Amino acid sequence: MPESELNKRLETAVKAALAGGRYLAESLGEHHAIDFKGEVNLVTEADRRSEQMIYDIIRAAFPDDQFLAEEGTSSKGDSGVVWIVDPLDGTTNFAHGLPHFCVSIAVAMDDEPKAACIFNPNLNECFTAIEGRGAFLNQKRIRVSKTAALGDSLLATGFPYDIRRTDDDNMANFVRFYKSSQGVRRAGSAALDLAYVACGRFDGFWEHKLSAWDIAAGMLLVSEAGGRISDFDGDRAGIFKGEILASNGLLHPEMLAILKLRRQF
Repeated sequence: MPESELNKRLETAVKAALAGGRYLAESLGEHHAIDFKGEVNLVTEADRRSEQMIYDIIRAAFPDDQFLAEEGTSSKGDSGVVWIVDPLDGTTNFAHGLPHFCVSIAVAMDDEPKAACIFNPNLNECFTAIEGRGAFLNQKRIRVSKTAALGDSLLATGFPYDIRRTDDDNMANFVRFYKSSQGVRRAGSAALDLAYVACGRFDGFWEHKLSAWDIAAGMLLVSEAGGRISDFDGDRAGIFKGEILASNGLLHPEMLAILKLRRQF
């Protein structure tokens, strides 16, 4: 895709993310009808309203692109471009009035993110990236951290929505990493966790049983900020693969060694 076309799509992604995110921030704390996609997997009318706002903006600008979003809004396209959207990453936080959530939008081709925007309306922070052009926070370039030892690191993770019904629940990994680092945070938004790895607030992040809209934008941000992305075996982490290890690169071997321990049990 020509650079000018990627620039136009990133501009539209930012416009859509700002619209959806600001709506979410304005409605935070209001009563919201909550539906359940699973025992601990929530969706509110705010998710759906944000998604519709984002869809309308993107569809008006690029009617020939495909659209794929968490709450089911979709459209086919023949341009080869796919918009991968999470209109509210951190729904449980939002539903409880906790101001830690974001809008995540990725522009992908051939299952690879080419442009990305993650907007946290509560801090007015807009993370953006275009493949090969670096990563930015509010238009200032960002880089991953320089932490070189796992024992000096601050990490982030999350737990799957089927945690009440599965043994593959990330608990063993959590304990191992907690005992090997300065701390592990579970803040409830995978997209923001990845954005925070990209700007050096977290040194590493791992999680599994994720969807493309959770990680597509964040994967590009981390890569463009100088970090490393893989699956738990150190192989390529695709946006539809479901598991991801993101780090500043320096910590990747140590983190992989811990994650590979799960294969032994």
